[in-house]
Amino acid sequence: MTTIGIPRETQPGERLVAGTPATVARLVKLGYDVVVEAGAGQGATYADDEYAAAGAVIVDAAAAWGADVVTAVHAPDDVSVLAEGATLVAMLAPAAHPEVVESLRERGGTAMALDAVPRISRAQSLDVLSTLSNVAGYRAVIEAAAAYGGMFGGQVTAAGKTAPATVFVIGAGVAGLAAIGAAGSLGAQVRAFDVRPEVGEQIESMGATFVQADDAQQQVSSDGYASALSEAQERASAAVYARESASADVVITTALVRGSAPTTITGEMVAAMRPGSVVVDLAASGGGNCEATVPGQTVVTDNGVTVVGWTDLPGRLPRHTSQLFGTNVVHLMQLLTPGKDGVLVLDLDDQVQRGMTVTHGRRTLWPPPPVAVSAAATSAPAGAGASSGGAVAGAASSGAPGDLADAVTEVIPAAPSPGAKAARPPKPPRPPLDPARAAQRRTMLYALGAVLVTLAIAFAPAAFLGHFTVFVLAVFVGYYVISHVTHSLHTPLMAQTNAISGIIVVGALLQIGSDDWLVTILACIAAALASINVFGGFLVANRMIRMFRKDA
Repeated sequence: MTTIGIPRETQPGERLVAGTPATVARLVKLGYDVVVEAGAGQGATYADDEYAAAGAVIVDAAAAWGADVVTAVHAPDDVSVLAEGATLVAMLAPAAHPEVVESLRERGGTAMALDAVPRISRAQSLDVLSTLSNVAGYRAVIEAAAAYGGMFGGQVTAAGKTAPATVFVIGAGVAGLAAIGAAGSLGAQVRAFDVRPEVGEQIESMGATFVQADDAQQQVSSDGYASALSEAQERASAAVYARESASADVVITTALVRGSAPTTITGEMVAAMRPGSVVVDLAASGGGNCEATVPGQTVVTDNGVTVVGWTDLPGRLPRHTSQLFGTNVVHLMQLLTPGKDGVLVLDLDDQVQRGMTVTHGRRTLWPPPPVAVSAAATSAPAGAGASSGGAVAGAASSGAPGDLADAVTEVIPAAPSPGAKAARPPKPPRPPLDPARAAQRRTMLYALGAVLVTLAIAFAPAAFLGHFTVFVLAVFVGYYVISHVTHSLHTPLMAQTNAISGIIVVGALLQIGSDDWLVTILACIAAALASINVFGGFLVANRMIRMFRKDA
């Protein structure tokens, strides 16, 4: 039977572990024998006894690294500890460390890079970079709150009132959205910027203000990422960064591009910030988005601005980060174990497995063939770069927890398979409608509607006029009430609409027995539509609630 080894991480100061007792139990259910190095989970507060209770065998380092399949957070410093022909599942950063790739090839086994998961929807459950980015965004707010000399949430007390902190987040990828959510939950006033206009709705859905700058915004992206900025867009973005950072108490930057960090906050911007302000640079591992950032350190500038440049933010929450990381590994092993019999089956025809496979059978398979993705109606242009955090071009491919765009994408086959039917050519886009003609058309429609309403009121019975007046007032009141409900309350609001739909169902059932056939037909339609809304609403609410269950 195949053995999976979970060793203790060899990098100095690393507190994460690639498996927890909960994820070990799931690996055992897949039919694997799991061995864990003694003390592997100590940094994440997981005891050896917990692993043993989950079905693992506690072994020494040699046995853990010598397993048939080794899953780790990082590749070992010396790959000779791996058994010949073994499979290594870890973050490898193959583009940045070709020497590691060559060493793994010489071992003759299979190396799968957890930080090279294709950015397609069915692979999201395997994406450790999104996992690390999510934790980093949350931890960035915790670090900012600790360094900031005030409270994030405003208060009104007998001793007076305090204003809430203003937090400005650059980039609305995974890390950016996590930071927005954490800062908002602490009561801060959150503002966020991203060059991708389509993420504005995501920012506002979390209660933050989307900072818009038309000159800096790009067209809606076809793959969910931002492309390279033009010089004019760079100048416009810099103007936004300067204005917002000068008025913010906390600035969180998240742009990391293939392991390198572009500059978004210059030294002049830092000098213009208020004393006591805080900058948390999530891209410190790539050099930093802020010119004052010192990777791995926290510094205070001459004007009293604290710049946090920690490079181990996910590792500062090791328990939950390890749990999420281990769950990503479990999902990968489920994909590699179709028979759930403890036998690993590598399918290189599968785009997800092929995209992650760096070496196999003494062959180097990196880089993998490109996978075309699309998050919009049109496909991405060939060779377009991807941006993390919506600041610059390029997608992060290293293990550093930068801000990755959280796009839900689907695979577009690069070429049809033999014998497949030829794809239909795309329909040419419709020519844009002239604004003057569009305005004229709207005016005519409004005028026609006014005439019809006037005729209906003039010739309808008096009872209809009363009902119609109530209906119009209800439409206006409902629109203004619902449009001012914060996005975070939309799910409770949906429950209220379910109750209203229930009333409609009861009223429709009472009218179904009417002698008027028209009333009966309308009552049946109303009952059917309201029932769809009721049952559909409960199904959606139940699915959302299940997303927050604390299952392993």
